[in-house]
Amino acid sequence: MKIFEVMTDNEYEQLIFFHDKETGLKGITCIHNTVLGPALGGTRLWNYESEEDAIRDVTRLARGMTFKNAGAGLNLGGGKTVLIGDPHKVKSEGYFRALGRFVQSLNGRYITAEDVNTNTKDMNFIGMETSHVTGLEGKSGNPSPVTAWGVFKGLQASIEEAFGTTDVSKFSYAVQGAGQTGYYLINYLIEHGAKRICFTELNPAHVERMKKEHPEVKFVKAPDIYSQDVDVFCPCALGGLLDEKTIPKIKAKVIAGSANNILKDEKAHGDLIMKLNKVYAPDFIINAGGVINVYDELLGYDKNRAMRNVELIYDRLRQIYAIAKKKHINTQMAAIHFAQERIRGIGEVRKNFIPRCHHHK
Repeated sequence: MKIFEVMTDNEYEQLIFFHDKETGLKGITCIHNTVLGPALGGTRLWNYESEEDAIRDVTRLARGMTFKNAGAGLNLGGGKTVLIGDPHKVKSEGYFRALGRFVQSLNGRYITAEDVNTNTKDMNFIGMETSHVTGLEGKSGNPSPVTAWGVFKGLQASIEEAFGTTDVSKFSYAVQGAGQTGYYLINYLIEHGAKRICFTELNPAHVERMKKEHPEVKFVKAPDIYSQDVDVFCPCALGGLLDEKTIPKIKAKVIAGSANNILKDEKAHGDLIMKLNKVYAPDFIINAGGVINVYDELLGYDKNRAMRNVELIYDRLRQIYAIAKKKHINTQMAAIHFAQERIRGIGEVRKNFIPRCHHHK
């Protein structure tokens, strides 16, 4: 793997490797772009098979955060941290405090948050060593209901694009994944009178919870979720699930959900969805509610202001659908174009983020 080639091709600013002998901490932080502000992105703990896999993941995710933050109208760049290790074995106070010191050494160019296999408690340990961390206890709390609210507003923009109305109650839905965001999305859909909902979920506890709380929501087996006879398909599970095999199975006219990197190949599979005349809500625009919420923490958290900003996802998607039509490109490409235009516009004024003082508030 030629690391400088990877960095040059996608314009990465920094790739930082760090290690702490005492706690066994091994990790990589990637800062992709800081034109709009400090790079924000979570810390993911995963037992990667190889160092190359870890580099591939951290670079891909950091670039995704640049587009997500820019597309959400935030004054933030994109970054990410991955830690290499078994989540059941490595976690400790010392481990995360060591990470906090490495985050602090970047002097505010990178701000971390929780991600896969890290939580609020871990962020509190990081916060003992650095102020460049969000998602602490007693601040903005669980991001899932907020992300789901953004997805709900984005879903309204998408059904308006497909059917000419924002009235959720007229349509049927298939939700893939009902653990966190998908669970809250189903609740919002029910509150707004959605006529028929089915879901799939791998965790038996989450399946039971849904049966207990909403017996009218029908459970279907995982492979069958794509081919349900519904108006809207909501991918709220893992990424990379939409490809040349699964997309043709989808009967729904609208694809809108909270999953990250849902298209296996943004260009090819975005084009396939466009060819099949379906409306696809670009993942990093519709699922930005969580990061919009976290950004509000950096300003001094105000829940009402955060929710108002999350609701702007509706307007952004309307703009992106217009760009896609005008340029005859798929909506994922239109969303990337939308994010890049914002970076370009601000980049004329300021090239990259360097903190001006050391007493960062």
